[in-house]
Amino acid sequence: MAKKEVGIGLIGYAFMGKTHSNAYRQVTRFFDPEATPVLRAICGRNEENVRRAANDFGWQGYETDYRKLIERDDIDIIDVSSPGNEHLPMAVAAAQAGKTVFCEKPLGNNLTEAKQMLEAAESNKVVNMVCFNYRRVPAIALAKKMIENGDLGKIYHFRARYLQDWIADPNFPLVWRLQKEIAGSGTLGDIGAHILDLGQFLLGSNLHTVCGTTHTFIKQRPLQAASTGTAGLAANATSEMGEVTVDDATAFMGYFGNGAMGVFEASRFAVGRKNFNTFEINGEKGSVSFNFERMNELEYFNNEDPEDRRGFRTIYATEASQPYAGAYWPPGHIIGYEHSFINTVYDLLNGHASGQSPHPDFRAGAQVNAALDAVEQSSETKTWVEIEQL
Repeated sequence: MAKKEVGIGLIGYAFMGKTHSNAYRQVTRFFDPEATPVLRAICGRNEENVRRAANDFGWQGYETDYRKLIERDDIDIIDVSSPGNEHLPMAVAAAQAGKTVFCEKPLGNNLTEAKQMLEAAESNKVVNMVCFNYRRVPAIALAKKMIENGDLGKIYHFRARYLQDWIADPNFPLVWRLQKEIAGSGTLGDIGAHILDLGQFLLGSNLHTVCGTTHTFIKQRPLQAASTGTAGLAANATSEMGEVTVDDATAFMGYFGNGAMGVFEASRFAVGRKNFNTFEINGEKGSVSFNFERMNELEYFNNEDPEDRRGFRTIYATEASQPYAGAYWPPGHIIGYEHSFINTVYDLLNGHASGQSPHPDFRAGAQVNAALDAVEQSSETKTWVEIEQL
């Protein structure tokens, strides 16, 4: 029996627009989802750029007004991959129209916005999901499985760093990710949100208290030249200067509801680190360690091994029995960044077909926003802050 076709409407055509477009195109080549995606239309304000993106990324057409996209009867899933300040109106409008809503992280630019999005999704009873794609890296999903199996025993520590260097040059222009009114926060919300979500996902427990700081190294930057629609993080500068209004780096610690200690660091000034998303989890029976720059590997220490055989071993997360990995290549034939989005879209389509929101839903996304707001408050007040539990 032929699977039901599901119309996709994607808002955003730059970096995330490219990754999401590729995921929709590729998902049925590796998985057998309960619904088949049809790339109806991609949306963006710049008609020349969005027309080019529609052609390059394989969309049937395009729109320049997200409201028209949401109103279309041939579109069932609205994918919000726009800058952060646009998540709220777009996601709320999509939920009110009865569409399944898939939103890039962080859900809102602050907790107040995230709560409004959550309320819209739940009151309109629509399937909803936040795109924290790293949850679906096979090695990370395997770590989750091991923790749930009790392989690490009681968890004591979650220790994570997410380091990049793409804005370390002081002459790099003032792109939207460096403007609070658009991005909400800087490194904290952009990449700190990822490791915070991973901690809560892997431990199965929310962060409850936090103490942290944020810092901005470069206070002014050249303004950005007109966008060319580049699907990446590159940008061209002008000679005019503007103020940086977000953080460049953050560090915070806290305690999870299960008693584990969490330590987090995120920076976009770690010269030499391109996408160094790494964590280590220590438990009474053992530890796991992960580095996204070697994303097909999970390091595992079993404290119950014989004393003369103990040591971190490398598990290659490419076996068919491991989460998501079996959909791709024979063991040892590695996958890449784009596959985390393919895996995510696979679960999104199944969630849409079943009427059940996949993890992480908007409630989990709003919980991340609660922790992000608490870190900012702690940085301002120099105190420990209790995180609101939703």
